[in-house]
Amino acid sequence: MRKDTRPYWQDKTALITGSSSGIGAAIARLLARQGIKVVLVARRLERLTRLSEEIRESGGRAEVIPADLSLEADRLRIFRQVTANVGSLDLLINNAGLGWYGYYADMPWEVAAQLLQVNITAVAHLSSLFLPQMRDRNRGHIINIGSVAGGFPNQGVALYSASKSFLDAFTTVLHRELRGTRVQCSVVRAGPVSTEFFDQAAKQPSGLPVPAQKFGVTPELVARRTWGLIKHPRRVIYVPRLLGVAPWIELFFGCIVDRLGPLLLRRSLAKIR
Repeated sequence: MRKDTRPYWQDKTALITGSSSGIGAAIARLLARQGIKVVLVARRLERLTRLSEEIRESGGRAEVIPADLSLEADRLRIFRQVTANVGSLDLLINNAGLGWYGYYADMPWEVAAQLLQVNITAVAHLSSLFLPQMRDRNRGHIINIGSVAGGFPNQGVALYSASKSFLDAFTTVLHRELRGTRVQCSVVRAGPVSTEFFDQAAKQPSGLPVPAQKFGVTPELVARRTWGLIKHPRRVIYVPRLLGVAPWIELFFGCIVDRLGPLLLRRSLAKIR
């Protein structure tokens, strides 16, 4: 009998939100090279189309679904389209996210509401739609692209930090609920990443440039670490790895951060303004 020499992931399908640029696009390219069919979801159709053409020209498989994840109707449409065209999903990568920098008291509510919809509601909703299918097939993996800010809240990003704390808690609970099955749930706690995320945050109403941008790692590094997480599932990884100390800093030195953080915020905002 002839042995099947195809890569294990060749017949799998991954849905990646926020895949028109940055981390999402880097993950899509990497997974497509591994033989995974990628379903690209974001608002910017032109960018999604260019990325899908690039992937196909390189021998990969890609499908495009333009959608605004802040809208429930669009999230339901994503689920219906994937179910109709693919049948089942093997990987759900919740990558899309919005940011904003400045004092929370200065944050316009319309910006805050959209951030909550994309960073929290969309993740919970898409997971609730696709997870039952994964559980019924006893196969699948949900990966949430979080942030070290979820466990180490920083001044200036109040709602963003809170949304990433939600991802940490949500992932932990699902990971524990799924123990004993072949369905996995993981979170990638990334530090600053050099993408246009920072530029988009600064363009939001009353938003300001985020100082952490200059310390960013590449989106390709996040993609490689995410691929490693797919091959060797576990609950949480940090990118870069050294940021694994961040929760301990908050635990043991939080009282110092309480004093120094506001000073740093005032100083950084003074330079920006």
